[in-house]
Amino acid sequence: MAKQKGKEVLVLGSTGNQGGAVARQLLKKGFNVKAVTRKPDSEAAKNLSKLGAQIVQAEISDAAAISRALEGVWGAFAVFTMAGTGVQWEEEQGIKFAEAAKKAGVGHFVYSSVASANKNTGIPHFESKWHTEEKVRSMGFPFYTIIRPVSFMENILSPRTWPAVENGSLMMGLRPDAKQQIIAVEDIGRFGALTFEQPEKLNKEEIDIAGDELTVTEMAQVLSKALGKQIKAVPVPIEEMRKAMPDFAKMIDWIDKTGYSVDIPGLAKKYGIRPMTFEHWVKKAKWPARAK
Repeated sequence: MAKQKGKEVLVLGSTGNQGGAVARQLLKKGFNVKAVTRKPDSEAAKNLSKLGAQIVQAEISDAAAISRALEGVWGAFAVFTMAGTGVQWEEEQGIKFAEAAKKAGVGHFVYSSVASANKNTGIPHFESKWHTEEKVRSMGFPFYTIIRPVSFMENILSPRTWPAVENGSLMMGLRPDAKQQIIAVEDIGRFGALTFEQPEKLNKEEIDIAGDELTVTEMAQVLSKALGKQIKAVPVPIEEMRKAMPDFAKMIDWIDKTGYSVDIPGLAKKYGIRPMTFEHWVKKAKWPARAK
């Protein structure tokens, strides 16, 4: 596919889940991609380079490096995480990046927040993303879009969850019968790329996105079929989670009682993207070696 003339997009977190998915989709669509990463020698960075991305080494907290990376780009995709840093740092970096992008003359700014960030959940890492959203809305970008994904299907493969799955237990803080909306990271990439393909149409849109809705018990059943062994849904006592991860425990409490409320069928109808179901994702997933 021919390159989109003048359409260079800077992608933060390009060797991570969301940023990597968006970068790959943009490259597939013919955009010039400036992939920002702390680890330019990583396998993920090398793979993006092979696909045609320009790899830029920069720490998000290095204001000078980020300003240089933003020079001349038309679009910017921003995603931040509280993991290892905390919600205050995440919010500060999100706001600083939005300010740097505006100063650099970025024409289309896309921020990945979290579903229901606009619903006063009281969950610290939801509230911090909402504050960053407010900053983005106030900056006066020619075009901006906010996407809000729910929990990732890929969380199943995290070091915190996968070892137990291999031993036959899907361990989550949710009640086994509690419904949870989830999304494949690949679909976040598809929605992210769409915002850059249709900046005028999606200007000022705030889009909550999800791909499926299942109970933990239903997830375990799908995994059992895919892995060829019985996987049981095993609830983690919320009291233990409150001691170790109070922010995360507050989110689990909220999902149990309220939860995400994305209109999944409506997404395909409105945006032309039909997200993957959990069963579809499981069939495509690259399982860790022992599970193959």
